[in-house]
Amino acid sequence: MALERDQRISEVVKREQSRLRNFIRRRVPDPRDAEDILQEVFYELVEANRLLMPIEHITGWLFRVARNRITDLFRKKTPESFSDTVIPDEDGEPLQIEDLLPSPYAGPEALYARRMLLEELELAIDELPQEQREVFVAHELEGRSFKEMAAETGVSVNTLLSRKRYAVLHLRERLRSIYDELTKA
Repeated sequence: MALERDQRISEVVKREQSRLRNFIRRRVPDPRDAEDILQEVFYELVEANRLLMPIEHITGWLFRVARNRITDLFRKKTPESFSDTVIPDEDGEPLQIEDLLPSPYAGPEALYARRMLLEELELAIDELPQEQREVFVAHELEGRSFKEMAAETGVSVNTLLSRKRYAVLHLRERLRSIYDELTKA
């Protein structure tokens, strides 16, 4: 009897794996997260089977579990801010990008360094794909909310969050050496 149940589960996994993976990947931008969710869904199927839980419409049940895991994933993730990498000042308050740049009034060397840093930041932002760049600039530089952008563009908040996340990751990596130099001083 247990062998028969295991065989049924194997058949369900073979039959539904491709469709379920595609369903998850369309909603989850990170392929590793998508694969983790897929594995969690099948793990829950095995657990339900072991506990002898009756599942009438297995395909619908699998997709419902997948939707729930996707929702859980996005609830866990908070929007990343570019300024999260900024160091705190003596009072523990976070320094803004402007605070890390040399003062424009500190002489020609400081003005040159400031100009170079701003140019690097601008180049790094320009390297972003257009959709990521637009979301990053709107949220970080213009201070617009994700809900506001979603209402204007018709793009979901989750998609905007994802685009912003990838932009932040790229900018952090691209500007890491400059950041390290600034924090050494």
